[in-house]
Amino acid sequence: MNSVVCTENLSKIYTDAGQRIAVLENVNFNVKKGEMIAIVGASGVGKTTLLQLLGGLDKPTSGSIKIDNVELTTLNEKKKGYLRNQHLGFVYQFHHLLPEFNALENVCIPLLIRGVNPKLAREKALYYIEQVELLKRITHRVGELSGGERQRIAIARALVTEPKCVLADEPTGNLDETTASHVAELLLSLNQRLQTSFVIVTHNKSLALRMHQTLTLENGQLNG
Repeated sequence: MNSVVCTENLSKIYTDAGQRIAVLENVNFNVKKGEMIAIVGASGVGKTTLLQLLGGLDKPTSGSIKIDNVELTTLNEKKKGYLRNQHLGFVYQFHHLLPEFNALENVCIPLLIRGVNPKLAREKALYYIEQVELLKRITHRVGELSGGERQRIAIARALVTEPKCVLADEPTGNLDETTASHVAELLLSLNQRLQTSFVIVTHNKSLALRMHQTLTLENGQLNG
């Protein structure tokens, strides 16, 4: 199967005051190349936890996570970081851009971390900033960008390494309705053009409806 992300019997279980809390229990989840999946559910059910597990930012209690057929759970932190940089992109509700740098520099950073030649990093960053239609803002620092512009630059930063899959946590959640709609359109357009897979945690019903499939996280289970 042409999977970019795959879990088998993935569980995350906490114990609180003697109580067993199964945030995720034996979750089997598969993301194919170019697929867009929305994950919805009530606040606090573990949607962000699932994304953190998929990205290797948290450790499961049990189960398997494969990124491009590489078992994530057996890797040390250095190798996890390498796998993330090679195969995954991240977009958060809050952009997490570095305020001391301008838009172009922010998008270059993941490539520079990878060791890409600065000239090539700049060329690729410009290409992806063009994809999010913000070339006119490349010299502006984060504080000079609107909320929607910051999120679009964050999306360019997530895409610049040409990841197999982008993990997005409420990418429109901090935006007004019009800007959220523009960002949603951008994600759909980029998916069609680049065939990047997206796993998007969202409360935005109109965005979820436009995904290839929507899964609901409830009682530790993902259901279609």
